[in-house]
Amino acid sequence: MKQEENMIYFVTGNINKFNEISVIFSKANMKYCLQQKDIKTIEIQADTIKEVALFKLNSIKGQINGSYFIEDAGFFIDIPLNGFPGVYSSYVMKTIGNKGLLSLIDDFENTKAHFSTVIALHYKPLDKNFYFEGCVHGKISKTIRGTGGFGFDPIFLPDILPDRTFAEITTEEKNRISHRGKAWNKFINFMKKT
Repeated sequence: MKQEENMIYFVTGNINKFNEISVIFSKANMKYCLQQKDIKTIEIQADTIKEVALFKLNSIKGQINGSYFIEDAGFFIDIPLNGFPGVYSSYVMKTIGNKGLLSLIDDFENTKAHFSTVIALHYKPLDKNFYFEGCVHGKISKTIRGTGGFGFDPIFLPDILPDRTFAEITTEEKNRISHRGKAWNKFINFMKKT
């Protein structure tokens, strides 16, 4: 059994997020053992993903004995929706989903979109919070495509792989190029130095 100081907790109820990150974590040869904690966090509506992440992190302070982190992400359709759904991504996915979002767009050729992720870590040995951000740009698919991934993955065409949505690529490919993958690489590099 791993000692408590070698445990790090990913606070999420989303098993898809946890599984995606477990793949990255296991390949990184870390001294930490990653565990999922499904603790209810308090989410606010704010202007930025970072503000939402900080509030969620602080909302569970004192409930976990050890280092822990949360990850918050948003999907932003910059053109033509001025960044919508952004910080409302989770609500939009639950209410209108990908189909409803596509119905708001007329001109798919000129769309611009991005995913943004913030990992907020409470590092217990220093009793301090740290942030790691990642972003990936692309455009919107005219149709829902692919069976992999989750959330808005089936409608997002990344600039680096413009012919396939995030839902049409493998988890390994996605982890190399995604907003989440970029943020996790920063996070892992930090943890390896601790």
